[in-house]
Amino acid sequence: MRIAVFGANGPTGRLLTAQAVEAGHEVTAITRNPDAFPLRHGQLRVVGADVNDREAVGAAVAGQDAVLSSLGVPYSRQPISVYSAGTGNIMLAMEEHGVRRLVAVSSSQTDPTLGPHGGFFVDRVAGPIVGYFGRTLYADMARMEEAVSASDLDWTIMRPSGLFGTDRVTDYRMAEAYLNGSYTSRADLANSMLYQLGHDTYLRKFCAVITVAEKPSMLQLLLREASGTKAA
Repeated sequence: MRIAVFGANGPTGRLLTAQAVEAGHEVTAITRNPDAFPLRHGQLRVVGADVNDREAVGAAVAGQDAVLSSLGVPYSRQPISVYSAGTGNIMLAMEEHGVRRLVAVSSSQTDPTLGPHGGFFVDRVAGPIVGYFGRTLYADMARMEEAVSASDLDWTIMRPSGLFGTDRVTDYRMAEAYLNGSYTSRADLANSMLYQLGHDTYLRKFCAVITVAEKPSMLQLLLREASGTKAA
């Protein structure tokens, strides 16, 4: 399958690109800084493009079978539009070039009313802190979700919880819309996105994904939030 990966140079995007190549797909990795992209492979094409550039996005999407979006930006007090505007350009390009399948990363934080996410500390302390510092980011993710879910594309929106690093794909769970869990490994998120390409269980649905085999230390999470690490 021919796959375009947006946000390819982010922490999830690199894993997603590597896993897609390893699975035998022909991958186009789209990043604003192609010279800084660390992966090289015969089945990989690295394209320099800004997701806000409609013409460049269209050129990257043309000829693809599917688009995977792992766009991510740091928390900011300023308004954020990368998710909604960038994904809007991606959807326009997909419609123009007849590409149907879209898998996009969002977050469980876009709808915290769905239920608990892992205990008192996460729900009453860490969750509100993340929600406060990430309010402009999650607001834009929610706008993206609304636009994607209203489209005619064959979409799946991934809702991971607190992202952290593992050195491999681990044991993880998926469910429609919501799972009671605090953390999602980026390797597991990438793997779950590729899973969508061969299955229609979560077609035109929100897919929650959490890691159950491992979890980060509280220090890791605090350092992540303090540094403003990208959401994806």
